[in-house]
Amino acid sequence: MKILCIGEALIDMICTDTGTSLSKGEHFLKKPGGAPTNVAAAIAALGGDVLLSAKVGADPFGQQLIDVMKDFGVSTIHMVQDKNNFTTFAFVSLMPDGERDFVFNRGADGELNETDLDGISLHECSITHFGSATAFLPGPLQHAYKNLLHKAIDKNIFISFDPNYRQLLWKTNVESFIEQSWYFMERCHFFKVSDEEAMLITKSASVNDAVKILSEKTNATFAITLGKAGTLLMHKKNLITVSSIPVKSVDSTGAGDAFVGAVLYQLRNYSLQEIQAMSDNEWKIIIANGNIAGARTCEYMGAMEAFHHLSSQIFD
Repeated sequence: MKILCIGEALIDMICTDTGTSLSKGEHFLKKPGGAPTNVAAAIAALGGDVLLSAKVGADPFGQQLIDVMKDFGVSTIHMVQDKNNFTTFAFVSLMPDGERDFVFNRGADGELNETDLDGISLHECSITHFGSATAFLPGPLQHAYKNLLHKAIDKNIFISFDPNYRQLLWKTNVESFIEQSWYFMERCHFFKVSDEEAMLITKSASVNDAVKILSEKTNATFAITLGKAGTLLMHKKNLITVSSIPVKSVDSTGAGDAFVGAVLYQLRNYSLQEIQAMSDNEWKIIIANGNIAGARTCEYMGAMEAFHHLSSQIFD
């Protein structure tokens, strides 16, 4: 069965002049990105059948994003090129104090609308993944995102969610992000959050407190990623710690997306009822393999480069 990923496809412009502000930076590295785009690429690299629903500009950068997805084997039939809006860009530079100089030029990604989703055949999909960092921002995508959620619920499709909090996008409206995240977490079947996201969304001072609140307020199976310390898995109110594997980390970009992609890849051929009947041990194996995919991604520079080295053989 197919996996549908929906959300942003964008271009990351990374300033390679270390410690230089964007206003003074002269050298930039252009990288395809967007959390659901990364997840789709990871699933395809592992051998899964995946579709990406996203909107890009009718420009060279939008074409690059489509071409990169095609190269991975992702179906791009639902990637829409918008003649009226430029492809979304995120410019970032790492400053000497560790802070990031960040400019977000939102364009076509936020214009994905409900009409753009009309052609999607959900009956062909066993999983729908909502993993957008930008979908909760105001605009057509916000409404299309929630509309697709309810369609997936109505069709009894397994729903996966990753909030992908980006502090630089939510400086003045964190409460909106938290409220919308709860809306999805209370309705999905699986969600993944980092330890920082878990504490932010639950307004907790510790991961343990966050786990308790998430378990009380949702019925989903969920994973809290802890980096090299592994992952906390909550399944049927049972908390399980799943170790990761040691690697020499080069770049952690895309590790969380690889983790999610690996989890969904392993679930793709099961019905919702079969997934809900899985044991703690079956889920522990799935999460352990997700940890492997995330760890292996850290061995390479850049998410897309790392995904070229992913295959289901890493689980053996």
